[in-house]
Amino acid sequence: MRAVRLINILTTLQAKGLVTAEALAAENCVSVRTIYRDIDALSLSGVPVYSERGSEGGYRLLDGYRVRLNGLSPGEAEAMFLSGVPGAAADLGLGSLMAGAQKKLTAALPEDLRQSAARMQGRFHLDAPTWFGESERPTHLQAIADAVWNCRLVRMRYRSWKAEKNREAEPLGVVLKGGAWYMVARVDGDVRTYRIARILDLLVTEERFERPEDFDLAGYWTENTLRLEAELHPNTATLRVSKWGLRLLEHISPSYVRARMETEKDERDEDRWIVTLPCGQVQHAISEFLRLGTEAEVLAPDTLRDAMRETLERLAGFYGRSVS
Repeated sequence: MRAVRLINILTTLQAKGLVTAEALAAENCVSVRTIYRDIDALSLSGVPVYSERGSEGGYRLLDGYRVRLNGLSPGEAEAMFLSGVPGAAADLGLGSLMAGAQKKLTAALPEDLRQSAARMQGRFHLDAPTWFGESERPTHLQAIADAVWNCRLVRMRYRSWKAEKNREAEPLGVVLKGGAWYMVARVDGDVRTYRIARILDLLVTEERFERPEDFDLAGYWTENTLRLEAELHPNTATLRVSKWGLRLLEHISPSYVRARMETEKDERDEDRWIVTLPCGQVQHAISEFLRLGTEAEVLAPDTLRDAMRETLERLAGFYGRSVS
């Protein structure tokens, strides 16, 4: 365990520069006294680590010193080669950089870890888009990624569900979700999400903006996703489903709905279940529940039940029969 901790201390110092003993202790879940002993051990072994005293002091490595990655465990080496999405990197214009980085990392690893990393790449592959869905490669993706990196203001013509609008935006991040690319940007002081494939025209200006220091892209995306899911499922429906219908329902429902689904045995029919779950507006709910066929019956609300009956009557009319 100490060897792993020493490597972690070295890589932390290399990545961050000046680091306090307290910060190193918190990161490694040990006492400050233990960090003092580790620093002494590194110095005795010839690692050029030295301290800076004062209220803003800490430890740093001698300028120019670099740590070779030969302290990685097999699992860590495997995980590093499994991380990332090669296709996404290529879409962003970073494919060659990723390939080059992996070659350099491979060269820095001992022989046994090279074999372990190669085995991981040969046995696991990440394909981000869903089945029967194609990954988008928007025209303006690389330009937006560059604007995000360099904090450049962009002007765009964007096609939303309702209309086309001109927007001036401060791009804060890029997200790949289910094969689709999104730009998270600040517009008129508010942070919003734009699907990059719907950007019709784009101009990356020379004007720079100040990125909010406290903006957390991952946190924003998680919160925004939950909010969107709630907006898409504002209503509640109750269904009577068969065993197979319940399995279908659990399979086709998004995670937001599955997490809030309540199921109990039907007292009138031991082969069926009563399921209460969030659903969208009437037309959206109809399209979703029709996928269950005869394995499900909508019990409530009455408006949805009536809409389902009317839809089935119209369908029956297409085939020359009425629904009794």
